[in-house]
Amino acid sequence: MDPVLLTRIAEALERLAPPPPATPRLDGADAFVWHPLPVPRLSRVPRVSRVEIALLQGIDRQKDLLLANTLRFARGLPANNVMLWGARGMGKSSLVKAAHAAANAEHPGSLALIEIHREDIRTLPELLNILRAQGRRALVFCDDLSFEKEDADYKALKSVLDGGIEGRPTNVLFYATSNRRHLMPRDMIENERSTAINPAEAVEEKVSLSDRFGLWIGFHNCDQPTYFAMVEGYAGALGIELPEEELRRQANEWSVTRGARSGRVAWQFIQDLAGRMGVAVC
Repeated sequence: MDPVLLTRIAEALERLAPPPPATPRLDGADAFVWHPLPVPRLSRVPRVSRVEIALLQGIDRQKDLLLANTLRFARGLPANNVMLWGARGMGKSSLVKAAHAAANAEHPGSLALIEIHREDIRTLPELLNILRAQGRRALVFCDDLSFEKEDADYKALKSVLDGGIEGRPTNVLFYATSNRRHLMPRDMIENERSTAINPAEAVEEKVSLSDRFGLWIGFHNCDQPTYFAMVEGYAGALGIELPEEELRRQANEWSVTRGARSGRVAWQFIQDLAGRMGVAVC
């Protein structure tokens, strides 16, 4: 048979039944984003948007807890899944990224940070199956995790965190941040209580999701001295030279206009101040 014809037939068959995609790998970077569709892949993040852990002020106890847990995991020791919950803008997600960087600085290349979006939580079992076969340890991170009414994705999360005959891969931890301690709105829990045959069991079904996290770390609204400490820490790190009294006056005015004091508000003020003073923020 004509070799050219054979080649065309082979190419046509390959188009009809292409080879399976390669299994995503945890190499080439320290951070990735999980994309389950159209083809499962882990896209590399060359540079993570983060701040140094030393710059995170007013959350010393939270830093100690998360960093100790992350370092144990990086060393190959047992560690817990972590839920960081509480006040908005107080550094929950910043702390996760900073702890990951600190652990890799002490143990280079030991941990991969993998971000999974809230809407992709139902694909978490698929991601864990991919990670299970790989030697590198990974922190799977979901920011601002919560569930609403008629949302059954929490069942997928609950099963992979602690259940199933395979169990959670030993080389994977799950870190999540949320404004809610139990991940679900109070009216959702109350509705389950009012409509269930056994109200206590219905509430337990919802609340037990949080119990799958071995470590809970709470974040609370900061007072003015803590807010000033955050501002001064950022200003010092960026080399912004301004008398303390004037820096505090402007920072206080900024917080009043925002109606809040938090790490996020402090950083937004510093960005505005740096721009006005011509200081580059890397």
